[in-house]
Amino acid sequence: VCGKLLAFNIGTILRFSFENLPIILASIAFGPFVGIFTGVCADLIGCLIVGYEVNPLVTLGAALIGLVSGVVYKLCRKLPELAKIIISVVSAHAIGSVIVKTFGLSRFYEISFGLLLAWRTLNYVIIAVLEILLLYYLLKSKAVKGQLDRIKHK
Repeated sequence: VCGKLLAFNIGTILRFSFENLPIILASIAFGPFVGIFTGVCADLIGCLIVGYEVNPLVTLGAALIGLVSGVVYKLCRKLPELAKIIISVVSAHAIGSVIVKTFGLSRFYEISFGLLLAWRTLNYVIIAVLEILLLYYLLKSKAVKGQLDRIKHK
């Protein structure tokens, strides 16, 4: 829903959305395997809802966003919370969104990888900054912290 219905499209290729926010949140909160599952489900369900053709490379990119954000967050456990979030989000977007999804979209739409890479890098720099801020405040909020603690202790 965040990626397909709550998005601002720029042409047929570029989309400004927070599609990766729930994937990264799930991965940070519950681990990389939950992040992978969330990423794959989010992409497939989003395609079904909107009627997009499933692109396996884009689905792989979504899975990698879940994997990378969770693994990197755990590897950075000794760092302050904001630093862990920054490194996790930037790493996940660099690998999953900017490299893998861009490659998949360039093949699917037969667009130059380099040209698409430049636009999507700019797009995800902006999105990453906003997602970092949202994740930081979400993870700091008492409501979210309380819910996550309850779920983890069940």
